[in-house]
Amino acid sequence: MTLPDSDIEAIQRLGDAYGRLTTELGKVIVGQQDVVEQLLIALFARGHCVLEGVPGLAKTLLIHTLADALSLQFNRVQFTPDLMPADITGTEVIQEDKATGHREFRFLPGPVFANIVLADEINRTPPKTQAALLEAMQEKQVTVGGERHKLPNPFFVLATQNPIEQEGTYPLPEAQLDRFMFMVRVDYPTEAEELAIVKQTTTDQKNSVTPQLSADDLQAMADLVRRVPIADHLAQYAIRLVRQTRVGRDTASDTVNRYLSWGAGPRASQFLVLAAKARAALHGRHCVEMEDLRAAAHPVLRHRIVTNFNAEADGVTPDVVIDRLIESTPAEAAA
Repeated sequence: MTLPDSDIEAIQRLGDAYGRLTTELGKVIVGQQDVVEQLLIALFARGHCVLEGVPGLAKTLLIHTLADALSLQFNRVQFTPDLMPADITGTEVIQEDKATGHREFRFLPGPVFANIVLADEINRTPPKTQAALLEAMQEKQVTVGGERHKLPNPFFVLATQNPIEQEGTYPLPEAQLDRFMFMVRVDYPTEAEELAIVKQTTTDQKNSVTPQLSADDLQAMADLVRRVPIADHLAQYAIRLVRQTRVGRDTASDTVNRYLSWGAGPRASQFLVLAAKARAALHGRHCVEMEDLRAAAHPVLRHRIVTNFNAEADGVTPDVVIDRLIESTPAEAAA
């Protein structure tokens, strides 16, 4: 499949926009290049993200800065144990017309009515409130009082959670985790990056970003991403990689059968191919390459495979299992 000249030119513009976006984000965010790339891949693929990292790694600042660079409306919801579903979706109130005295219900939109919604510390609120995001994430709408209300377009949920403090938390159920395209790991900065962070944030100078794309631009480029071709053997490789995570099947390796209790479903195959298309387009390429699939494998799969007691005892994490799967599935086997 060959792209038309108009799409080839559009991919070039998308690659240029990606360069400008990373430059603008670099004015505020020091380092974290992989995290920035994965966030932008998810946005251009119309996917939601969970960012996992210890406190103080600028997860919230990164998301807010990204919304500013894309000219998108941003709302933050701080998830707490007493947060109710109506605090997210909105509620109906009785409003009286002072001229006629007539009373009627009026819907007051909640903070979910934005282009980018930051669900901060999403694992600190009960399952009832977490589930309020399910319809919004999947259907791009909320239902209140039997009436459906469409959410803005584009719409992204970017959630954060703290992996080290689990007291008083409510781990996200697997069904809801599966609706997030990526789980992005935010790690500690290097020593040089931490020095730059300290120098940048301990002065009275404030850096701001210049918007690089509009919501309409983002929509058009997201449509373009889906038109990026992928060869049949690469799509087959992506499917084979996902199918190998399914415990007890003929395709499962000894590592999978020993360390996993559950594997990834078909949504992982869809997101893996879509993420590879987005990464290829962001880097100015006109088709998917093997490196795109391998780069997307960890954020797509790490929250979709469930490790068991053997893995915990041996110190084997989902990322270790994914590394072994990539090593045991050579690129030559895909051709």
